Amino acid sequence: MKADVVQRQPTPKVRDIKTLQGIARELRKQVVRLVAPTGQGYVQQGLGAADIFTALYFAEMHLDANDPSWVDRDRFLLSTAHNTAIFMATLAARGLIDPATLPSYCEDGSTLEINASERMGPVIEATCGSLGQGLSVGVGMALSHRLHGRDARVYVVLGDGEMQEGQVWEAAMAAGSYQLGNLCLIIDFNEMQVEGHIDRVMNMNPVAQKWESFGFRVVAIDGHDFAQLLAALDAAREHPDQPTCIIAKTLAGKGASSLEGILGHNMKLPPDVARQALLELETSK
Repeated sequence: MKADVVQRQPTPKVRDIKTLQGIARELRKQVVRLVAPTGQGYVQQGLGAADIFTALYFAEMHLDANDPSWVDRDRFLLSTAHNTAIFMATLAARGLIDPATLPSYCEDGSTLEINASERMGPVIEATCGSLGQGLSVGVGMALSHRLHGRDARVYVVLGDGEMQEGQVWEAAMAAGSYQLGNLCLIIDFNEMQVEGHIDRVMNMNPVAQKWESFGFRVVAIDGHDFAQLLAALDAAREHPDQPTCIIAKTLAGKGASSLEGILGHNMKLPPDVARQALLELETSK
């Protein structure tokens, strides 16, 4: 028997699309600033995923910046745990970490590591340094919420290349079998992995049909369109007995025209390239 669902107090959410676009633009600029000092990092993924992070952290998830350990918070798992420039920028902008700590990103001894680590505290729900693990952890958390009667949701961001990991499909089978309607998977579909385009390694098509066959409700969207992002996240909450998979098509380097579409997994970002990217982001829409 399921426990009674605990009703949570909603946290303030931003639903105005222009405001969300402005937040995403600032997050993209912060991504460039974080990667620029070392000249090497995951800038392309961060720029591409900025709209997804903005929608989740500012428009969707129940969180308490004054109490990151709030038991009834929604959980977020970054399975692509190396994509931390956008993650740290978002946490700081949302008030979940001190913005003054951002300059220590990737410095020796800093808790702001290149792979998101639980050393940072409760803002990092799990260390997912080895790719393919995030959905498994998310399934466990979603089951725990159900058993405890919590009206909390679990959000997992998965890279498209991660779908080549067998563990992902074991977790997918479990999520569908347990009918985890409180689990929402977002695939950051930027078509990029270490070796370049994902099809150079393994053809993943048909992606939507694969997830549907595992019991997910699937919707494919433009991952840079906030109207589509918000509609997909809203619809996910309307299906309490089925997990949702949002396939969000994104563009690596989005917002900085000189970087857009370059499939550079761990790309060099010399000072002149960083300055140009920031100028382009100032005028991007």
